[in-house]
Amino acid sequence: MSKRIGLTIPDAINEKLERWAEAEGRPVANLCNFIIEKAVREAEERGDVPKQKDIPATESKGK
Repeated sequence: MSKRIGLTIPDAINEKLERWAEAEGRPVANLCNFIIEKAVREAEERGDVPKQKDIPATESKGK
């Protein structure tokens, strides 16, 4: 399942993303998705992302 997130970025970064996305013929949101996925994959390969731990079904955040 996909999740939606919201983020706030500086105007200068947004302007650069808009130019980049336009040059590639894609929406800014699609470009951001690509950039984030690529960064996470690379971080995983470097070992920067902790391994997912199995959490018993009876436990959840906030409880």
